[in-house]
Amino acid sequence: MDKKSFTTPPRLQPGDEIRVIAPSNSLAIVSEENREIATHALADLGLKLSFGKNVMECDAFLSSSIEARIQDLHDAFLDPSVKGILTVLGGHNSNQLLSHIDYDLVRKHPKIFCGFSDITALQNAFLAQSNLVTYSGPHYSSFAMKQGLEYTLESFKNALFRDALTTLSHSKKWSSDSEWYLDQETRSFEDNLGPKILNPGEAEGTIVGGNLGTFLLLKGTPYMPSLENTILFIEETEANDVIFDRNLQSIVDLPEFSGVQALLIGRFEKTAEITENKLKAIIQQKRALAHIPIVYDLDFGHTTPFFTFPIGGNAKLKIYDDKVIIKISNSMCI
Repeated sequence: MDKKSFTTPPRLQPGDEIRVIAPSNSLAIVSEENREIATHALADLGLKLSFGKNVMECDAFLSSSIEARIQDLHDAFLDPSVKGILTVLGGHNSNQLLSHIDYDLVRKHPKIFCGFSDITALQNAFLAQSNLVTYSGPHYSSFAMKQGLEYTLESFKNALFRDALTTLSHSKKWSSDSEWYLDQETRSFEDNLGPKILNPGEAEGTIVGGNLGTFLLLKGTPYMPSLENTILFIEETEANDVIFDRNLQSIVDLPEFSGVQALLIGRFEKTAEITENKLKAIIQQKRALAHIPIVYDLDFGHTTPFFTFPIGGNAKLKIYDDKVIIKISNSMCI
């Protein structure tokens, strides 16, 4: 993958305007209380918020029309006062937008674009079609968390406000309360023992991936980025060991998977019931994974907190003995 053609958008600065859009689920399903908390948290970062015209539109699928979502997305990239774009939250249908996006417009107006989960489809499509580096990180709604936001917030600032090399460190505590927004007062956190090694080794490459099930939707389409010389980040939600196994198999069976230099796996939710032994068995069944470095239980995905990383950025890792060193850069090789 030729990193020279990628565009890293300008960093955010205090006073910048951020546009909130809903390319997947609608803002209408986020409570007014949580919207107020999220808005205040972003204001504390010195950011001014504006909202897409159609973010409150809500249909039977908890989303909105393709036309409404495309209008808000294009408007956000076109508006010169907007310096960054945050998605409301995830969902299941952002890939409906892929054939409707003006990728030349996105290429000509590069901006910070941040979200995760279902937003994976848009992020990797922007890399493939517009050469734009985007960010897998918190949604607008993520900033409504009353507890456990500190690690997420610091990583967000490192990735989007600063242009420095980041060496990942794991959070001290983590939670699998995926429905945290229903009861913020009684959340459960536990000690984070850090990432775990499946295969040791060293690797460097361009970051691609995100949510595995969503990333798979791009297979065989022009919106799938090249896997040549890449580090594949994957996480899964609403899954068990069987679903994760067959989704992973689907990726490793791609002819271009030989270009993947390492596999980094985000922490599974407890409801997935994917034990260490099950995960090892799944990995060991796949010959394509036998000789590349693999780490799991990293702080990204659908548990909290999580770090922000650049899709289209660069990762360099050294995994040996009990040490996991992962360095991430927004653009330049490390």
